[in-house]
Parts: sequence; structure tokens; C-alpha cells
Amino acid sequence: MSSLQLSLAAIGALTVGAVVVYNYWTSRKNAPRQADPHRETMRESVSHAIEPVLDVDASVAGHSDEAREPVLKDTFTHLSQPDRKTQLDALIDVLAAIEVDQPVSGDAALAALPSTRRVGTKLFSVEGFVQASGQWEALAPGRRYSAFQAGVQLANRVGALNNIEFSEFVVKTQAFADAVSGSVSFSDMLEEVARARELDQFASVHDAQLSFTLCARSAAWSPGYIHQHAARLGFVPGVIPGRMVLPAAVQGLPAVLSLTFDTHAAMAEDPELSAIRSFVLSLDVPQSAREEQPYARLREAAVALAAQMDGVVTDGEGQVLGDATLDQIGLDLQQLYDALDARELSAGSPQARRLFS
Repeated sequence: MSSLQLSLAAIGALTVGAVVVYNYWTSRKNAPRQADPHRETMRESVSHAIEPVLDVDASVAGHSDEAREPVLKDTFTHLSQPDRKTQLDALIDVLAAIEVDQPVSGDAALAALPSTRRVGTKLFSVEGFVQASGQWEALAPGRRYSAFQAGVQLANRVGALNNIEFSEFVVKTQAFADAVSGSVSFSDMLEEVARARELDQFASVHDAQLSFTLCARSAAWSPGYIHQHAARLGFVPGVIPGRMVLPAAVQGLPAVLSLTFDTHAAMAEDPELSAIRSFVLSLDVPQSAREEQPYARLREAAVALAAQMDGVVTDGEGQVLGDATLDQIGLDLQQLYDALDARELSAGSPQARRLFS
């Protein structure tokens, strides 16, 4: 073999080798980032009627820098239970008083309830008055009630109570009153429907659902990579694949924040091969009390995750959100909170959570 042939063969081998190395480098570069297996692992715990909550071990053997990792304020290991309060409120409900001649047992009252607790798209409820305590409460077995009140919600995010829904409310309430041998009195339909429209108009103007989109600068993320970084800030897996939540201080209340990414990627046969280039952090403003500082925590989570995961914080249209824009959003939210407070529909209150649902 001549020297020319040897040179050409060597050049060919080098070229093939370079192509192989380049393809390997490109594949590694474009592969989604994976969770660090040496980091903390999460153990799922079963929770009833709320988003599942995970117990995240904060200490990891062999990682002395773990204590310096950012953690959102007010992440809760043991959640308290909400106070049990009556649900009906004249501020956001049409109320109908039901009088009875003799006390009615809770079992009989429960049996008299309609099969569905909805009137159209609105919530329908009945409460009983306990003479011994002098309080209204949700119907429960083993109790005795000396009076009742039925109610239907004036408005929600679907819209205002209309004439047809009010008529259905009258029919259901009358049927319950007949079953417990009571007499019922109703307010004027036209007045209540007008009140519902006014409340719905206020709610539509003062509703706010904020969301930030975090986009990868270079390499994409795997679902496990997102889960691991979000878990360090107190997020736990939600019921729906591709969803994580930051729980409220009180168990049973809506989550303070939510994190969502592609459900198909989360449900893939091998999720770690799924490449995710963006996910969304969201805040439903009326659902969380101002005192919990939900916007500050949303902003803190977005900035922290962007820094850890080599991402950038943007709006829904891909525009990068700078500090000035984030500051202005915070100021606008304070005005919204003030307007809700003035209407006695403070963010995070039971009335606000029902109205903006």
C-alpha cells in the first residue's frame, strides 16, 4: 500500500472518528437534564381529599452544602386543620329561611336533601340551627335542628345566577321544606338575580390568575429534574401528572402555588427521556390570603428555579420579565387586595374562594 493510500485511510478514520465524537457530544448536549440520584428522595404519603403531600427529607448524608440550598419560606411539614365554619353567607348567597314546628333530627334532614347539591352551575346548600349552641352548621347525623336555611350561590367563575337557576333553587328548597314539615320563605327573584349580576361584574373585574413561564436556556429538562428542584422549594406532586403544588399552611385549603408541565411527558413510558423546555408557575390570587404573601413566594420560586436550572422567567408570550415588571405586578396586586378587602371578599376568605371558583 502506497503512502498516499495510507494517508487517505488515516484521514478517513480520523473523519469517521470526529463524526462519531461530534454526534455523541451533540446527543449529550441535547439530552434532557436528569435528576441527581444522590440528592434527596421523596416518599409519597396518602392524603385524603387534598393534593397528595410528600415528606421530603431535608438532610442528605454526604452533602454538607444541602443546608444552603434555597427553600421557600413557610413550607409546612405538619399542616393544621381548617376551622369548621358555616358555609352560607348573605354576601354571596341567596338565602331562604325554613321554620319547623318541632326539632328535626340530623338523620332525617340529611335524608331529605336532594340527590345533587348543585343548582345549574351554582352550589346549593342547607344548614341547620342548633338551639343549644345558637349556631348554624352543616347538617350532620346525631344532631337536632330547630330551624334550617337553604342557599344558592349568587355567582362563580361560570357566571351569575339566572332566572332558571333561581326557579330550580325554589323547587329544591320547597321539596326539602316539605320533607321536614317546614314552611319556607323566599326573597324576590328579580332582586336576587340583579344582585347576582352586580356581584358577577365585580368578580370579573377583580379576578386574577397570574402565571410565569420558565424556559430552558440551553439543555431541556426531564420530569425528574423538574421534580427534584421544585421539591427543594417545598413543592409536592399533585393529583394530575405533570402538576406540583406548594401547600397552604392549613390542610384542606387551596394550594398557594402550582407548577405544571407537559402531562404527556410526565406519563411517558420512560419519562426521563422526555425533553421539557418550559413549565408554568401559577397563582390563583383570590384563593390565597394576602398574609401568606403568595406573590412574593411566586416570584421567589420563579427566580430561584431559573437560577438553579439555567432558565429564564417569561410571560405567556415569551417576553422576559425583568425586576421592574415584577415590581409593578406586585404593586397592582396590592390594589386588587385592597378592592377585595373593601367588598368584604378578602383573598383567601371562604367567600372569595367560593366566588372565584
